[in-house]
Amino acid sequence: MPKKEQLAADTDNDTFLFVSSTNTKSVMAYDGETGAFLKKFANGGGLIEPEGIAFGPDGNLYVASRSDEVLRYDGEKGNFLDVFASGHGLVDPAGIAFGGPDNDLFIAAGLTDDGLGNQILRFDGDTGVFEAVVDPANAAGLDDPEALVFGPDGLLYVASAPESGPGEVLRYDPATNSFVDKFVPSSESNILDPTGMVFGPDGDLFLSSAATSEVMRYDGTTGDFEGVFITAGSGGLNEAEGMAFNSNGNLLVASELGHSVLEYDGTTGAFVGEFVVAGSGHLSEPTFITFGPPESDFFI
Repeated sequence: MPKKEQLAADTDNDTFLFVSSTNTKSVMAYDGETGAFLKKFANGGGLIEPEGIAFGPDGNLYVASRSDEVLRYDGEKGNFLDVFASGHGLVDPAGIAFGGPDNDLFIAAGLTDDGLGNQILRFDGDTGVFEAVVDPANAAGLDDPEALVFGPDGLLYVASAPESGPGEVLRYDPATNSFVDKFVPSSESNILDPTGMVFGPDGDLFLSSAATSEVMRYDGTTGDFEGVFITAGSGGLNEAEGMAFNSNGNLLVASELGHSVLEYDGTTGAFVGEFVVAGSGHLSEPTFITFGPPESDFFI
């Protein structure tokens, strides 16, 4: 059997793990159960230092690029399709997510050295047409947004990561583009440079602290701090970035300066092992991660 067909057969029923690899200007694909490298999935099209990644309602992969764009790639083959979103203040994009009443694309535009960006932008999820700035007056006090996710309550949660001082999680209503509240205020967050954010199977909220190489846990309903979930440097964690829970309920964390993806017990936070081994497939400085659809034929 040809090599590519054998890989397809071996992973036919698996979900795939996709990882943004900063220094290789690409998104890598790995076996979702074993962490084995499969292929360089998405690159080209002007992709620079990829960060946020998400599968859209059309099944394609969307990637935030430091070229100040969100690029779209074929969800099965990884081929570059087009520039989906750009302009309208979109600079230094980080986290991206589809959601809201119309399943639009929301993008965290980071804060550049010259003071640009620092806002959440909304684009039509089907066409990429610009729609609005979320909280245009910045009543929330947003400061260099990183990850953003939609919560079980349908609201948009955004990690605000100032250059100095503790970070926080802000909450917005996607139906009105308005600020709701500080779900995890900086005075109670106990976190520096929150970069990755994910809701766990039990509904709690997890934030990765890039500056201290650890992961914090918060009550998913109240935002109350529940403690350090993954201790600093556990398993070799070095600058914690994007996170995702796997099918076993364990937490995967991108170790940016460790050039790997590490696995931790989803209940205790104990280190399980190196899920994607350091440098696998030339992985270099991984940032955001996501699991892809289980039905894909991108090896065929």
